[in-house]
Amino acid sequence: MDSEEIVKTNWCIDLDWYQPNNRSFATIVRDCLCPKCRQQLKADEKEVSAADLLTAIKSCCSREPGFITGTTPVLESIFRLFLAGGNQPLDLDELGKQLSDWRGGDTYRTSADILSRLLERDQYYGLRQVAD
Repeated sequence: MDSEEIVKTNWCIDLDWYQPNNRSFATIVRDCLCPKCRQQLKADEKEVSAADLLTAIKSCCSREPGFITGTTPVLESIFRLFLAGGNQPLDLDELGKQLSDWRGGDTYRTSADILSRLLERDQYYGLRQVAD
């Protein structure tokens, strides 16, 4: 199989994964909110919709310094990157490129090989391959 035949697999956060796996998207995302958005959404007091959380993070929280840094665990960095991009699916190459930029040029932990292994083993963030 030559390189042109390799199908690029896209990944994103599978919002439908949470309930059957006894997880709460809102609870996990709450820790990613900046103080201003947490207060505006009253995220500590009520359940906030996934759409509202994604909008707040994309338009505000992800622009705050420290949203993703070189010391943020890689899997959490991946999750936050998808949040910052409105959960738009990305292939491993694009994911690695964007993650490296966010993490200050970290190319080792953002290689396609490492990202693939981390994503395939995720049992916490609901990161899944996008069905074709």
